[in-house]
Amino acid sequence: VQKKKKNVKKKKVCGYPISIFFIVVNEFCERFSYYGMRAVLVLYFKFFLRWDDDLSTSIYHTFVALCYLTPILGAIVADSWLGKFKTIIYLSIVYAIGQVAMAVSAIHDITDTDRDGTPDNMIFHVVMSMVGLFLIALGTGGIKPCVAAFGGDQFGDHQEKQRRTFFSVFYLCINGGSLLSTIITPILRAQECGIYSQQKCYSLAFGVPAALMVVALVVFIAGSGMYYKAEPQGNIMLDVSKCIGFAIKNRYRHRSKQFPKRKHWMDWAEEKYDKLLIAQIKMVLKVLFLYIPLPVFWTLFDQKGSRWTLQATTMDGNFGLLVIQPDQMQTVNPILILTLVPIMDSVVYPLIKKCGLNFTPLKRMTVGMVMAAIAFFCAAVVQLQIDKTLPVFPSSSESQLKILNMDSNPVTVNLPSYPPFTVPAAQVGDLFQKLLENHHPVSQDVSLTKQMRHTLLIPSMIISLILQLFRFINGLATAVNVSSPAVDFGLIQPLNYTTYSLVQYGKTTFTLRSGSQSCEFSKEFGYGSSYAFFIPSTLVFGPTCQESITVIEEIKPNSVHMALQIPQYFFITAGEVMFSVTGLEFSYSQAPSNMKAVLQAGWLLTVAIGNFIVLIVAEAAKIPLKWAEYVLFASLLIAMCVLFSIMAYFYTYIDPTEIEAQFKTMTNEDDEKHKNGEIQMLKKGSVNQKDHFNKDKKQTRL
Repeated sequence: VQKKKKNVKKKKVCGYPISIFFIVVNEFCERFSYYGMRAVLVLYFKFFLRWDDDLSTSIYHTFVALCYLTPILGAIVADSWLGKFKTIIYLSIVYAIGQVAMAVSAIHDITDTDRDGTPDNMIFHVVMSMVGLFLIALGTGGIKPCVAAFGGDQFGDHQEKQRRTFFSVFYLCINGGSLLSTIITPILRAQECGIYSQQKCYSLAFGVPAALMVVALVVFIAGSGMYYKAEPQGNIMLDVSKCIGFAIKNRYRHRSKQFPKRKHWMDWAEEKYDKLLIAQIKMVLKVLFLYIPLPVFWTLFDQKGSRWTLQATTMDGNFGLLVIQPDQMQTVNPILILTLVPIMDSVVYPLIKKCGLNFTPLKRMTVGMVMAAIAFFCAAVVQLQIDKTLPVFPSSSESQLKILNMDSNPVTVNLPSYPPFTVPAAQVGDLFQKLLENHHPVSQDVSLTKQMRHTLLIPSMIISLILQLFRFINGLATAVNVSSPAVDFGLIQPLNYTTYSLVQYGKTTFTLRSGSQSCEFSKEFGYGSSYAFFIPSTLVFGPTCQESITVIEEIKPNSVHMALQIPQYFFITAGEVMFSVTGLEFSYSQAPSNMKAVLQAGWLLTVAIGNFIVLIVAEAAKIPLKWAEYVLFASLLIAMCVLFSIMAYFYTYIDPTEIEAQFKTMTNEDDEKHKNGEIQMLKKGSVNQKDHFNKDKKQTRL
C-alpha cells in the first residue's frame, strides 16, 4: 500500500518531488523565526522587563533547555500517535500563537497609562512573554525531529542521491535562516517605535519572526495534497525504554544470591525481549555512557546568546562604516561555521592524517571541549578589560550622591567626614560626597536609598532638595520646550527636570524653545553613555547656545571594542565544529541503524542538561565578578574534559553492522539446531513409543 501511495505522488521538478520545495521554504521561515526571536530575547528580559543579568540569563537558558527537551515528546507523538504531518501542523499552530504572544508582550503602550514610555502593569507583560515562550518551546522542539524526517519520506528508495542533496539544502536553510535573522532582528530592535512614546522596538523584533512563522505554516499547509504521509509505525524509544525498565525490574526481583549473576544487567531482559534488541540497546548504552560529561560543553556554548550578549552591551560596536548591535555579534558564529566546516574537512583533518597522527572522533571531541574552555578564558580576559572602564555603582550597603549647583554663583559644601569644597556656578560636583552651604548656611536632611545613585539639585533660590535621575534640567526662570527627532520632552518647568530617555547611537540634535526664541544643541552619544544637560539661568538663546549648556557625563561611553569578542567566538565555533559535528558522526557510527533516534534523543538531552547547569550556577552561585564566573565555567569544562578523555581512552570502537550480522547468524544457527534437535527428538520418541507399545502387549492393560 505504501509503495502504491508513493507512486501516486510522482509530481517532480528536476527529478525532485515538488513537495520538498514547500518543506524547504517552511524550514527556512521557521528557523528565521526561532533564531530571530532568540537573538534579542536576553536583551528583552533586561531592558524591557527590567530583570537583572542573573534572572535574564536563568530564564533564557530555561527556555533553551525546554526547546531541547520537547523534541523527544514530539518524536514519540509523531511516531506513535498523530504521524509526522499532523504533528507538524498542530505544533506549528501552537508555535505561531507563542510568537504572536511574544510580540504582544513587547508592546509597551498597552499598559503605559501615564504615557512615560514605561509599562505600568509589568505583570501582564511577564505573563504574556512566559506563556509565549512556553508555547514556542513546545512548538519548535516538537517539530524539530519531524520536519527533516518528513522531507526524507518524500523520496523513493531509488532516489538516494536526491535525498542526500535535499538534506544538504535543508541544513543550508537552517544556517541561512539563522544567519539572516540574527542580522535583521537586532536592527529591528534598535529602531524606536510606539503610539504615545518612542522606545526600543522589541515588538517589531518579535513581530517579524511571528509573521515568518505564520508564513511557514501557510506554505507547509499549501503543499498538503502533494505529500507522502506515512502512517505512525511506533517509536523505538518507547520499545527501548520498556526493555530497559523490564531488565531493571527483573534484576531487582532476582537480587537474591541464589540466582546466578549474568554477564550484563541488560541480560535480565532475555525472558521477554529478543537477544538482538538487547544487544542493540547495549551498544547504545555504551555510547550514552560517554555522554555523561558532555552537558558541560553546552553549558558554555549556549551562553553566547546570554552572557556574551550582555557582555557586548558594555562594549563599543562602532566598526567605522558599520555599527554593530550587541545582539548582532552572535552572527559571527554561523559565519565561522560556514567557513570552518569545509576547512576542517578539506584541510585540517587530512593534514593531521598525513602527519601520521590517529585523530580519532573521540580525540576530536576532546580538543573541541578544550577549545570551548579557551573561549571562556578569553571572555574572562575581555571582561577584566571592561571592568576597568565601568562606573562604580553603589553596593547593597552604600548610596551615591552627586551635587549640581544651579545657582549663578559658586557654593561651598560641607559634608560630614569630608573637607569643605566648592561647586562652581552651573557645574556638578564629584560623585558621592557633598552637601550644600550657600552664601547663607542652609542644612537639610536627605534620605539616601541603599544601592541607588542620586543627584542633588541646588536651585538658585533653595526651596527644596530634589533627588532624582534626569536627562535635561531647566535652570531658567521660564519653561523650556526640548525636543529631538526621536524624543519630545514637552515643556520643562522652571527648576525642574525630565526623566531619562533613550537616544540612538551617534549624533543627536536637540531644539530648545522658550516663547518665540529657540536654539539648537548637538551631542555625540557613544554606546552605554549617560548624560545630563543643564540649562543655566544665564542661557542666551542664539548661536552660542551650544557653549552655554552644561554637559554632565554621568556614565562614560563604552571604550572596550566589540572586536575583542571575535577570538572567543572563533574558539567556541571551532570547538563546536570539532565537538558537535564529530560527536553526532561518532554516535551514528557506533549505534545500530534502528537506534539513531535514541541517540538523537540522548544528544538533545545533553544540551538541555547543559542549559539547566547555567540556570543553577546563575541563581545559586551568585558570583559578583563576571570574569570569575567565566573562569569557573572554563575550569569546570577542563575537569569534564579530563574525565571524558579517560573514558574515551578505555572505549573500544565497534562495528554495529558486523555485530548485528553475527547475532543474526547465531540466531539462524540456533534455529537450525533447534529444528534439528526437534527432528532427532521426534525420531527418538518414535522408537521409544514402539518399545513401550511392545511392552504393553506383554502386560495386562488396565
